[in-house]
Amino acid sequence: MTFSSAAGDTIAANESISDGQTIVSARGEFEMGFFSPEGNPHNRYFGIWYKKISNGTVIWVANREAPISNTSGVVRVSSRGIVVGTNHTTRSIWTSNSSASVKNPVAQLLDTGNLVFRDENELLNFAWQSFDHPVDNFLPGMKFGYDLVNGLDRYFSPWKSDDDPAPGEYTHRVDKNGYPQLILWKGSVPWYRTGPWVGSRFSGIPFLKPNGFYVIDFVITQTEVYYVFNLVNSSESPITRWTLAPNGVSTRYKWNRDKHSWSQYLTLEVSDCDDYEFCGANGVCNVNKSPRCECIKGFDPKNPEHWAEADWTSGCSRNVELECGNGDDFFRYTGLKLPDTRWSKYNMSMSLVECRDKCLKDCNCTAYSNTDIRNGGSGCLLWFGDLKDMRGYSADGQDLYVKMAASELKGSKNSGQKTGVWIVLVPAFVVLAAICCLLLLYRIRKKGIKRAGKKHILQAWRCYTENNLLGIADKVILNSSNEHEVFRVTEIGLLCVQEYPEDRPSMSSVVLMLSSEIALPCSKKPGFCSERKKPNDTTSPASNHTSCSINSSSVSFYAPR
Repeated sequence: MTFSSAAGDTIAANESISDGQTIVSARGEFEMGFFSPEGNPHNRYFGIWYKKISNGTVIWVANREAPISNTSGVVRVSSRGIVVGTNHTTRSIWTSNSSASVKNPVAQLLDTGNLVFRDENELLNFAWQSFDHPVDNFLPGMKFGYDLVNGLDRYFSPWKSDDDPAPGEYTHRVDKNGYPQLILWKGSVPWYRTGPWVGSRFSGIPFLKPNGFYVIDFVITQTEVYYVFNLVNSSESPITRWTLAPNGVSTRYKWNRDKHSWSQYLTLEVSDCDDYEFCGANGVCNVNKSPRCECIKGFDPKNPEHWAEADWTSGCSRNVELECGNGDDFFRYTGLKLPDTRWSKYNMSMSLVECRDKCLKDCNCTAYSNTDIRNGGSGCLLWFGDLKDMRGYSADGQDLYVKMAASELKGSKNSGQKTGVWIVLVPAFVVLAAICCLLLLYRIRKKGIKRAGKKHILQAWRCYTENNLLGIADKVILNSSNEHEVFRVTEIGLLCVQEYPEDRPSMSSVVLMLSSEIALPCSKKPGFCSERKKPNDTTSPASNHTSCSINSSSVSFYAPR
């Protein structure tokens, strides 16, 4: 960039600055004047840039669509605002166009980077300010959003390129439809969405620990909605800023004092799951799954052929249509980036129970959630129509209650009950295995094997090695149970009491053995045998784990029905 310098932080009605002169804020944080972008030295623009910590980082441009092709530029102040023109004509190239006339007008550059137009005697009453008309940089204290009373829509649009500050094809704004959220647009197409504000952060942005140098807030009133961040230490230089690049990527930078450069602190878009509606309507994207997209429960792909080819944009449709007033209820999803809220309604004072009732009574309502996840949750957010642009976030996501037909819910509950049965039965089988081990030991003791010495212990072991489990298992158990199941559980029990701990299966392995038909490794001598392996024994612990069978036939494990 090409810059020049001067002093003073205001321009009065009888003053002007020409190309080659600049205005500097009181503490020297920012500077404004005419500049030329690198690679485009002939075009001159009136703008504001960092001066103290990052000399030359441009954060605002006035005449971004009307460059001056020479150094004849001049800036004046009138009763109606700030005017950018040239010194050889009275025609204005750019003007701030204040809505009200000011008696004693001045333009002042503040240490926040905000250029304000006001009456000389009214320090805090701004008739116009550059913070209400941002370009591509979001600075501390700047409001990002809209003001219905004053008709303001504060949004960001990046430079067209690094050498051209004209508006690019992206815009980032707070959407006014439904519950407020931030949406990045590429032309007229939604490109990225942060998700709605949920009390302490945006739904689609993972939880961030307090950083110690800035705090964020999202304000929603009847007349104004905006996102803002402020420095923890308001007396220091603006050491952090959001920037929207020409390619549409939003990045937070922090000034690195040691390296004297801007370091990337956070970026919004990190994977294809951040692309708007990557999985289509009623689909959920999860970067940790393969494939990334899946339909929410009760929905199937609209176009299975496209989904098979990893094209998920067609989304999902319901398996069973809702039957309003005929048993519809809700399925709870956890860990989600909440759906697009442009087709939503909200009430900040309702409870989650009231929200459920409201959605259940409205035949067009398809889902509901809290507006604020803090302190157990509060507020009500209702969706109507398809649920769009959802992402799985596990612990950082929110709860979403999706309305489903009674028949679908019944099927889900039955499936859940089957899962619950397995959750109960698997530990039960582990206990059964332990009991069988005890019965085995009891059987051995009852026959006097333990007291008979090494010969009888080895004889019991030989019953197993010779596939003669009938000589070990009690007939009472065999008469009341499936023979194959008893033999399999007995084998698993023997694996659990092998002489060396490293040979014994872990509890998770035992659960897998009990709940599946996988082949079992051959058991080694139990710990109650008195023989010890020699150091040069080739059958060392954890080795020779081949699959075993009983009487030359594999043993299947039959799941309860």
